[in-house]
Amino acid sequence: MDSPATSTNKLPAYVIRTGIVVTIGTIMAILDTTIVSVALDTLARDFHTSISTIQWVTTGYLLALAVVIPISGWGVHRIGAKPLYLASIAIFVIGSVLCGFAWSATSLIAFRILQGIGGGMIMPVGQSIMAQTAGPKNMGKVMSIIGIPTMLGPILGPVIGGAIVSNVSWRWIFFVNVPIGILGLVLGMKFLAKSPRDNDHRFDLVGFLLLSPGLAILIYGLSAVGSNGGFSTSSIGEILVGLVLMAGFVLRSLRAPEPLVDMRLFKNRTFSIASISIFLTGATLYGTMFLLPLYYQIVRGESAWMAGLLMAPQGIGAALVMKYSGTVADRFGPRRVVPLGIAIMALGTFAYTQVSTSTSYWLLAGGLFVRGIGLGFGMMPAFAASYRELDHHAIPRASTATNIIRQVGGSIAVALFAVVLQTQITHRLGSRASLGSVPQSAIPEPVLVQLAGAFATSFWWSFATVVLAIIPGLFLPKGAVVTTPAVESEPVLLD
Repeated sequence: MDSPATSTNKLPAYVIRTGIVVTIGTIMAILDTTIVSVALDTLARDFHTSISTIQWVTTGYLLALAVVIPISGWGVHRIGAKPLYLASIAIFVIGSVLCGFAWSATSLIAFRILQGIGGGMIMPVGQSIMAQTAGPKNMGKVMSIIGIPTMLGPILGPVIGGAIVSNVSWRWIFFVNVPIGILGLVLGMKFLAKSPRDNDHRFDLVGFLLLSPGLAILIYGLSAVGSNGGFSTSSIGEILVGLVLMAGFVLRSLRAPEPLVDMRLFKNRTFSIASISIFLTGATLYGTMFLLPLYYQIVRGESAWMAGLLMAPQGIGAALVMKYSGTVADRFGPRRVVPLGIAIMALGTFAYTQVSTSTSYWLLAGGLFVRGIGLGFGMMPAFAASYRELDHHAIPRASTATNIIRQVGGSIAVALFAVVLQTQITHRLGSRASLGSVPQSAIPEPVLVQLAGAFATSFWWSFATVVLAIIPGLFLPKGAVVTTPAVESEPVLLD
């Protein structure tokens, strides 16, 4: 029997093996949040449907992610982390196969929702496995391991998707998950820890019926705002209904003996502050990743594949520092690392507030590379900080909460930035202008100038979000992690 890893310069081999298994599953799930985006036009033509309909291939997946995340905390207790993680990968692989064989837009959307059900549980359950295996003193290091796919996924997704669509059938966007998923299942069965479970935990059905639909309706309403370029009566109603359901869940959670998502975690000051930081960094990550490919394709006339390549410097910057950011945060404390990382993000983001029709690609790539370095030092240490004052029994519930927070932050930012961008385009080009009506080739130079200005203004919102994220980082714990004997004594059973 091994116990959670003690703090040494090197992680134990069993922690590294577990990290590899978790990374395989996580990168599959995260890649599929963006890999389909470059294929929507092809899918619309093949299935003879509109872009507004085929966009549900992406939206349905994201909604499924948000809906099933709250189940993972209870599932880890009742089913066990290992079997739940393996089941999640299996559902994801089955959904991928069905997506590859889809015969209509409706069938593809339905299978994407199934795929999202598996993908939504892979990430939080994987984080719980890593946290319980490594112990709190090494959380910075292990978050650096599983943080790589979290950072690289949104960047590599469009690149990989564009390469696949350009060279083979779009169906291989989904089929490519099958061998990776099978590898993850085989390695998971061999290397993951035996999962302790108990039957004392009851499923909070009332909480599920409040929170999951609330999240889904809220994200749907925000997505509709982004798609329509403004608030409508229906979208406002959907957002209000979502907020009311979520408010009801908060009241339920504070009173229920075993809430689906334990809002009482937010009584811990460090967890609350880290959660605000996670929300804002998730918002700037996904929101900016929404704006960047549109700028490269619409203003600069690049293909989807090339736009994906132009976003790669952010992933490179994050990958270069990810290995060290957790160790530095463990040693010096998150207060000295997270605000600095986010400030570096802001510096990189500022370059995009100055975009024009002829801005140097080298300048933009440099800004994105700097932004990636900031992400590496800002996001994962914030995740690690959220766990540092919690005991092992609270980690699954905390993982559920932080993943929901990141997802909601990203969804809100995408919708908000879409509204800002559409409003700017309408203001500059007239009420009949929209993203859907702007051709991607042979655009007159005066129109391109106005479009570039619309994007520059939208990037200012992203910049403001990053600057705002510095504030909670200043209130994170200052010192290095100190583990109490009570926490260290809790073992994790390994094969």
